[in-house]
Amino acid sequence: MSVKIRLSRIGKKKAPFYRIIAVDSRKKRDGAFLEDLGTYDVLNSRLVRFDLERVNYWVSQGALPSDSVKKLIKLFKESGLSTGKVEIKPETETKAKKASKKTSRQAQDGQKAEESQKEKAPKAEVAPKEEAATEEKKEKA
Repeated sequence: MSVKIRLSRIGKKKAPFYRIIAVDSRKKRDGAFLEDLGTYDVLNSRLVRFDLERVNYWVSQGALPSDSVKKLIKLFKESGLSTGKVEIKPETETKAKKASKKTSRQAQDGQKAEESQKEKAPKAEVAPKEEAATEEKKEKA
């Protein structure tokens, strides 16, 4: 029997809420499961309850976490909490990451604007020189 750690939907219509479960891979998404490992609130982007010790136990027994569960495990570990059943909000971390991305993008946009101004400035300088050269040719002729 191959065991997977995946999400099982328990939320109502248009209000998704998921359980993190250990389940036989042949079972239905919302069918019978071996153990409830936590809950995840999608709308508020937070782990309501997460038992990392049990997740590690199942992984040591050969269970394979799904991609979405891998992301949740990573968020939990990044929060600095190593064990226990704890409520965390990963959205605060993502907001900080988004803010740093915005500032770096703004800096890049500022650099691009400066470069485009520098490119425009030499063109303006070249034009008077060409005019002066054509005026000199006319005077010589």
